[in-house]
Amino acid sequence: MVGIIDYGVGNLFSLCSSFKAIGVEAFVSGDPVELAKADRLVLPGVGAFEDAAKKLRASGLDSFVRQQARAGKPLLGICLGMQMLFEKSFEYGEHEGMGLLKGQVVPMAGKLPQDLKIPHMGWNKLEWKSGRLLEAVDGQFVYFVHSYYASGCEASLAAVTEYGIPITAAVEQGNIFGCQFHPEKSGNVGLQILRRFCEI
Repeated sequence: MVGIIDYGVGNLFSLCSSFKAIGVEAFVSGDPVELAKADRLVLPGVGAFEDAAKKLRASGLDSFVRQQARAGKPLLGICLGMQMLFEKSFEYGEHEGMGLLKGQVVPMAGKLPQDLKIPHMGWNKLEWKSGRLLEAVDGQFVYFVHSYYASGCEASLAAVTEYGIPITAAVEQGNIFGCQFHPEKSGNVGLQILRRFCEI
């Protein structure tokens, strides 16, 4: 059973529908007591890092997520949810993350060739580097929407995508997983990734 963490940010019900499509029971909740009953947790997220981090802290769910992850429960961060797994973000200032993974979130602006649009939006190919989650979908295309990306995360780097420069597409370290792209918007490949997460 998968618990999708509701802290006021994210594509919660499209994620629920995706898990239903692969025959996996999933529920949305902001209650740590209920979420603790899940076998696996998903931390979604869209929007600005600072706002999302404040909402997660205000709900008390940041401490819960850290505790569950450190206890060994499989955790999947998606898009902004992945970014919050790192130590800090430089999105409109400097903001503290959850520190579950080493690295920081930095802007694409100033690093990409000038002809490439920001945000990076659309389908890009995965280049698998390591880990269990994405090996079977190496070379497949998934859907991205973001203007910031994880850097300095070599210890957990699982996949990159090419967008003028190599961009961190996914991370994996032990029971902690993260996708910068949206599996729930990535068709059959995305469903395959979610299914694999439920098998690990």
